[in-house]
Amino acid sequence: MSGLTDLNLLYQAFLASMKGSAWKEEPQRFEIDFLSEIVRLKQEIETRTYRTSPGTEFTLNERGKVRHIHGARMRDRVIRHALCDGELSDALQPYLIHNNGASQTGKGLTFARRMFERDLHNYWLAHRSNAGFIAFVDLSKYYDNIRHDRIREMVLPLLSEEAGWLLDEILTTFEVDVSYMTREEYARCMDEKFNSVWYYEHIPVEARTGEKFMPKSVDIGDQVSQDIGIFYPTRIDNYVKIVRGCKYYGRYMDDMYIICEDREELRSIIAGIKEQAEGLGLFINAHKTHIARLRDTYKFLQIKYSLTASGKVVKRINPASVTRERRRLKAYKHLIEAGRMTYEDVEQSAKSWMGDYHRLMSKQQIRHMKAHYRALFGKELSWKH
Repeated sequence: MSGLTDLNLLYQAFLASMKGSAWKEEPQRFEIDFLSEIVRLKQEIETRTYRTSPGTEFTLNERGKVRHIHGARMRDRVIRHALCDGELSDALQPYLIHNNGASQTGKGLTFARRMFERDLHNYWLAHRSNAGFIAFVDLSKYYDNIRHDRIREMVLPLLSEEAGWLLDEILTTFEVDVSYMTREEYARCMDEKFNSVWYYEHIPVEARTGEKFMPKSVDIGDQVSQDIGIFYPTRIDNYVKIVRGCKYYGRYMDDMYIICEDREELRSIIAGIKEQAEGLGLFINAHKTHIARLRDTYKFLQIKYSLTASGKVVKRINPASVTRERRRLKAYKHLIEAGRMTYEDVEQSAKSWMGDYHRLMSKQQIRHMKAHYRALFGKELSWKH
């Protein structure tokens, strides 16, 4: 048997999955109660009787983007952690390009921004000029349209037989009940863009009768979905880096950039990316996909950039990010008054945000943010510089 039934792996997955007040208040009792559940999970994997339990569903509005979220139960989070930490993540890692920066150990948002800035610098060093272009490519409803048949084709050969069985079981739980569709709609649903937000707003529960299921879409926030999301567009990465020979390219989940001397070359590359995406069942977001001059101002991962003629990379925070943080602090004020949040948690959140972004803010923005915090909470805001 593979390491997925190793009790230590399952226990470590339990610790990684554990969140919430019950753990904080009585960790020893909660830990003892779950040890017997870990043994049961081990037996269910060995006997292939494990099945995902029904979870929770809710809609989240994050930075103006509405997402529908599925919340897994604790035992299922443990299984997903064990699958990813025990095998899936390591199996996919060798196929990822270096500038794929999302949700990986030692990488993340800061890494992706640093690689983006490095590519801008390296372009200038190679050309001694900012006379060039940068393309940004975005995939529309990315997680909603990841096809399960493509995942099985690409990922199952990389896994042990047991891990492959478990991933197959998890993919089945991601399938979308489309019993409301006509025979004609069902026949073409895999080739049309799926929108989970529209689905949960317009398709009532009683219409989901279990008669037809669409085998695509993965749950946002699920650890298995994160690993799949990082890996799934690898064909696009290889097309840009190897087939088209682009040195200055990076991807953060479904957000991509390509730096090139020629605008027409970038248009050709985008057309090729669209073709590769179609083969994966993915859709280019025409509204967010565009080409800019390197000397202009453009946004990547919520930071505004520009490359000067002297090779300096100018960075400024996106004003919308400042506005969101101010609104978030107002919401925290109401949560404190309702007894649902402590001031210490608010202070830690504000310090963390300012620590990340203060170098990108103007003196006026910093002064206004500190005054806003003082007006809300009656205290001065300080952070590590």
